[in-house]
Amino acid sequence: MKRIAFLLFLMIPTHLAFAQDEEAKIEIVVLMKSQYDRAKLGRQAAYYPTRTERREHVVKTLKAFSEASQQDLRGLLDEMERQGMVESIHSLWMSNALYFSITESALSCLSERNDIAIISRNVKHQWIPEVEAPVKATDSREITPNISQVHADQVWALGYTGQGVVVAVVDSGVNYEHEDLADHLWDGGDAFPHHGYDVVNNDDDPMDDKGHGTHCAGTVCGDGTAGSLTGIAPEATLMCVKSIAADGFGGAVNIAGGMEWAVEHGCDVISMSLGMVDASVADKELLRRSCEAILDAGILALVCAGNEGNAFLQMTYPVPNNVRVPASCPPPYLDPDQLVNPGGLSCVMSIGAVDGNDMAADFTSRGPVTWQGTEFGDYAYTPNIGLIRPDVCAPGVNIKSLDYENTSGYNSLSGTSQATPCVAGIVALMLSKNPELTPAQICQILEETSVKLTPNKSNITGVGRVDALAAINAVTPWDGVFVTNERQACIFPNPSTEDITVTCEGMHQIEVFSMDGRLVKSIQTESPVHQLKGLMSGTYLVKITTDKGVIVKKAVKL
Repeated sequence: MKRIAFLLFLMIPTHLAFAQDEEAKIEIVVLMKSQYDRAKLGRQAAYYPTRTERREHVVKTLKAFSEASQQDLRGLLDEMERQGMVESIHSLWMSNALYFSITESALSCLSERNDIAIISRNVKHQWIPEVEAPVKATDSREITPNISQVHADQVWALGYTGQGVVVAVVDSGVNYEHEDLADHLWDGGDAFPHHGYDVVNNDDDPMDDKGHGTHCAGTVCGDGTAGSLTGIAPEATLMCVKSIAADGFGGAVNIAGGMEWAVEHGCDVISMSLGMVDASVADKELLRRSCEAILDAGILALVCAGNEGNAFLQMTYPVPNNVRVPASCPPPYLDPDQLVNPGGLSCVMSIGAVDGNDMAADFTSRGPVTWQGTEFGDYAYTPNIGLIRPDVCAPGVNIKSLDYENTSGYNSLSGTSQATPCVAGIVALMLSKNPELTPAQICQILEETSVKLTPNKSNITGVGRVDALAAINAVTPWDGVFVTNERQACIFPNPSTEDITVTCEGMHQIEVFSMDGRLVKSIQTESPVHQLKGLMSGTYLVKITTDKGVIVKKAVKL
């Protein structure tokens, strides 16, 4: 391949350079053919006991892999850039893709490369699914009705307010100067002084110039300083990511880039009230690749299903294309109703909308969806069979939240965009109780504790309307599992094909957890030596409680 690239370098000046000043450029997306082995990545990530360590491993591994696999193509593109035929080259490491602007004649040099899976135009789409114009609201002191509807205020009384949890709102930006947000913003240090990043303009200022992102951020964590308490998790930390231009349009690369930036810089959960209708195969594959990598990193994304559910728009975007991408990506946990037609997993919980009486909003997008016709090829579709979307629903009609045009105002909006940050706020409450919950655990808990609106999981309201209090009560605290002490513990053999022996002076209890947080074994012992028998193959965390504190070790059963 390097020889082919070298020959192309020789060709460029002779047949393209003379036209470079006259020929217009088009923005394209290139998806590389090579993909990192996800099963291998999952096994590697499982060796790390915390989500932070898993995320760091996944980020480092995928960045190195994409850099290596893109090296040859990047050499060609760099030479083209020097010749004026290519500009603005960006790499997306989560999906192993690149996007850049290129002349059509230069594009022919890429068409026959065997390391490229897809070359596609980066078409700008209207990403924000709006139902109505915002209506100005008063700043009367209140807890907004959607908070009470999901019982979030009752969770605060238990001491869980989202404290210590970083929620990335990937949207049109955020008015980070609003009084209800200003004292719990992500600290980006000198590199990111405005609490996030603007992917659209590639700068460090994600100020909202449309209003949508500020409204969504207020539903996540608006703390009521200016009057109305609008946030489900009022003490969560807000990371601001701007991926949408002022007109509401953008390419799939902007969304993938925003999610990628948030994961790399340490978010705990993503709230994304946007999506693409009528997506191309390239856009769908780019976004699903990204969402699978985010799942591997241990991060959950809450994504709006869309507002195309009314009869007229169903004619324009009929099922199985009524739910926007990436809300059409699969969840991290498959509900029993989905197991009749299973497929792959990703980081996405798809969110629908209900009104204040738990009736489905007429605009909320309808599933099912399918991933046939893409590289994934799963969730085969025939009428009423495919991938059930959404997963759950939340209040999304006449929701009061923050106005971006000043630092103390409010307005009301309707849409699945307003339902999505409500669920993101509940996830922040859950993580403030147990910061090591996995995306699959969170998804399962939210589904199993939702207020059931239909006998089975529905393609309109999912399992049902989320209930923050019921979800919190279902979360088991991870008390002190990562505390260490001066005692020395040994686990051997490790890895092991037989029984595993634990030795430690002063032991009182041994607890064995699977990597998804399930308690597998609990043994009371006063002996300094104990054998763990009957473990299935897999990776485990072994929590050893001693008279001096807690020790956590990793054990692998082959």
